[in-house]
Amino acid sequence: MKIARIGTADGWDFAVSEDGEHWAELQSLGFQAATTADVLARVDEIRAAADAYPRRISDAELLSPVHRPGKILAIGLNYVDHAKETDAVPPERPVVFAKYTSSINGPFADVIIGEPVTAQADYEVELAVIIGRRAKSVRAEQAFAHVAGYAVANDVSARDWQQADSQFSRSKSADTFCPIGPWITTADEIVDVRSLELTSRVNGESRQRGVVADLIFDIPTLIEYLSATITLEPGDVILTGTPPGVGFGMRPRVFLQPGDEVECRIETLGTIRNRFVDGAPARAQESVAQEVPAAG
Repeated sequence: MKIARIGTADGWDFAVSEDGEHWAELQSLGFQAATTADVLARVDEIRAAADAYPRRISDAELLSPVHRPGKILAIGLNYVDHAKETDAVPPERPVVFAKYTSSINGPFADVIIGEPVTAQADYEVELAVIIGRRAKSVRAEQAFAHVAGYAVANDVSARDWQQADSQFSRSKSADTFCPIGPWITTADEIVDVRSLELTSRVNGESRQRGVVADLIFDIPTLIEYLSATITLEPGDVILTGTPPGVGFGMRPRVFLQPGDEVECRIETLGTIRNRFVDGAPARAQESVAQEVPAAG
């Protein structure tokens, strides 16, 4: 099943689908949810209701399916070739940083760059892991039981601030710097997450390509490592790292300019596509729009 958040005449609502084209709004199924965690708490009931519901809407405006998560935890340098292209040594333990929740953006919304945000905007296609069950001190062999599903993310990065600050959080947490979607694909639909291929394109030009199996620290290892000290709650997001091919790794380095379009795709999970713009057009401000839920 796919879980999305869609625009409606009254604001927005969560919705579910089997094919990613025809959606059943939660309110039409008799459910209300203010956060992604609310949906995940009743996902089995919602699935059963949707299976019996005949009416669907299509051509929905897709917003970020991750809404009001407790935290976004991201992993840096988690592909060997990406570490090498940035002149970094592949890490001996996960490199963890926070990507603030105010950076969340829609799968097809604009990303704001330019001064004073950044003069060196970069892209990073990543597999997003959505936590479905509370996880504290979880062993790797039990880790997948705590995963609700997966989505595509772009860990947008301000390389100038990253270099100036000597840390990652601020440079990767500007408003709109975390496009995610186009929906959450529930874990039961994925036979082998390790086999999924990640790609990115800039203005139609292929840039990144990798496979989840190439992660230095795989998903169970990350959940064990993180949950040893940080309680993972339903709706939390883990961004697992990016494969090689980012602009910072090119010689000479190439950064995104206003007007550029970045497409991030993970097979089976879908595609997100974002235009990078100079300034703050109203349609990029999903952080404001997403606070207005559908009436009911």
